[in-house]
Amino acid sequence: MPAETVAAVPRPPARTAAAPVLTGAQAVVRSLELLGVTDVFGLPGGAILPVYDPLMDSSDLRHILVRHEQGAGHAAEGYAAASNKVGVAIATSGPGATNLVTAIADAYMDSVPIVCITGQVFSNLMGTDAFQEADIVGITMPITKHSFLVKDAAEIPGAIAAAFEIAGTGRPGPVLVDITKDAQQAEVPFVWPPKIDLPGYRPVTKAHGKQIQAAAQLIAAAKKPVLYVGGGVIRAQASDELRALAESTGAPVVTTLMARGAFPDSHPQHLGMPGMHGTVPAVLALQEADLLVSLGARFDDRVTGKAALFAPHAQVVHVDIDPAEISKIRTADVPIVGDLKEVLVDLDVAFRQAAASTSPDIAEWWSFLDGLRDEFPLGYTQPSDGLMSPQYVIQRIGELTGPEGVYAAGVGQHQMWAAQFIKYERPNAWLNSGGAGTMGYSVPAAMGAKVAQPDRHVWAIDGDGCFQMTNQELATCAINKIPIKVAIINNSSLGMVRQWQTLFYDGRYSHTDLNTGHDTIRIPDFVKLAEAYGCLAIRVEKEEDVDAAIQTALETNDRPVVIDFVVSADAMVWPMVPQGVSNSYVQYARDHAPAFEQED
Repeated sequence: MPAETVAAVPRPPARTAAAPVLTGAQAVVRSLELLGVTDVFGLPGGAILPVYDPLMDSSDLRHILVRHEQGAGHAAEGYAAASNKVGVAIATSGPGATNLVTAIADAYMDSVPIVCITGQVFSNLMGTDAFQEADIVGITMPITKHSFLVKDAAEIPGAIAAAFEIAGTGRPGPVLVDITKDAQQAEVPFVWPPKIDLPGYRPVTKAHGKQIQAAAQLIAAAKKPVLYVGGGVIRAQASDELRALAESTGAPVVTTLMARGAFPDSHPQHLGMPGMHGTVPAVLALQEADLLVSLGARFDDRVTGKAALFAPHAQVVHVDIDPAEISKIRTADVPIVGDLKEVLVDLDVAFRQAAASTSPDIAEWWSFLDGLRDEFPLGYTQPSDGLMSPQYVIQRIGELTGPEGVYAAGVGQHQMWAAQFIKYERPNAWLNSGGAGTMGYSVPAAMGAKVAQPDRHVWAIDGDGCFQMTNQELATCAINKIPIKVAIINNSSLGMVRQWQTLFYDGRYSHTDLNTGHDTIRIPDFVKLAEAYGCLAIRVEKEEDVDAAIQTALETNDRPVVIDFVVSADAMVWPMVPQGVSNSYVQYARDHAPAFEQED
């Protein structure tokens, strides 16, 4: 053929960067890599198996095989809460996905950014009650920020990228991406970055200037202000900005259960934790205040007591990035929607300007509060049965580990003691299940936190009841060299339930004895159980042995450590506000309440 004829043959235009063709499963893995994800927690099954094949080849993603999907969810939560990154959990369809539901609900209540990726049955089988089919999108719709059902492989990169955007922006929370098996298997061009279209999703970050000015004027004029700090300050990474405002205003600060560490415990303006088991100064400061400046808090019933009687004399400035929270429970006099990291800076500037002309004086307020601090310090009584005090054990864990440690608590008495008796000086040091109160949170959350913060000592402070719900993740920790330290506060009972039975049910201990502690059959024996899981196991029954055991745990970093602290079942959490009454009736010990003048 003549050369000129060859030259005349038409050719397609050159493609300089053709999109690679990947399966949907490969697109899942590649999307996670491009989003900067380095660690995921999961458990494979049939409907998600296509994703697990390319996952094996990834050098950028560390997959940690959990022993139960709930563990994957809580580990993703602990990872997120300790690092401010988005945590990732992966599960299969049906029971694999439904096992994630508790962790998803927990993350939703506590505003924890996680993305859960689940496999789903073939799209043509959906709705037929196929093997391991569950409508996980429908099940989780009330407890996620958003849920995606992906049936087309081409939509996978966009769905995953959008999930991370939604989970980590605005008010953080869980997002579910459910992907059918045929979408995982199909081959399509992989286009990155994908176009993300989220109509209606526009989180407000910059607050309205007039609202900022109005709030500043109220703070400057207040005689009895309180900065009521919630977990939103930690999620917004706004602790430095909070401290600046607090020191500008001179106002007392209370930090809720979810906000422990948002403001240093050692700071002279800090009154402690408010609420049902809060300190007397914190609880009564809120009750007596003439102005509450609520920062990323939601007026939870565990803080307010009977809401109609909460802070009866106070005006309210309510700052939150989620407009649905503002005035939901307590009507705000000055509502402010915005990102706390930005709002606090603007509010500080506005307050300084307002204070220059009003000269606020809160010396008398501080005199009252300092009197409460002197008269009602946080403390505890030694058990009368000769067994160890759980408060002492937890306090020594905090003192020997220090503020750079991470402490993940289960739910119940040990949770409250850990919130009370460990001193928190920095955010992201205290992890717990606040809103949902999920037993079983501690061990997997500590595991996730240790993966996120490998250079920190991470403690799971757990109860003997909580520990039995998710202790199988010790196997995960041992095999993957995740050396968490577990302190079981073993009072041989469901402690908080038992406390209520003591106080409100005439000591009728209906089904709260667990037979794990002192003078029982010890089923299970936590030392033997921990050793079977490849952990260093220690039992401590005398206070003189507490420090040595903790020190051994801190020095052991080649495997998990489990310490069975055998403590008294009679120890109770004080102070306490009985449910359904005014916080003014706070008791600092059983049948002992502050002598407190109340207006009619």
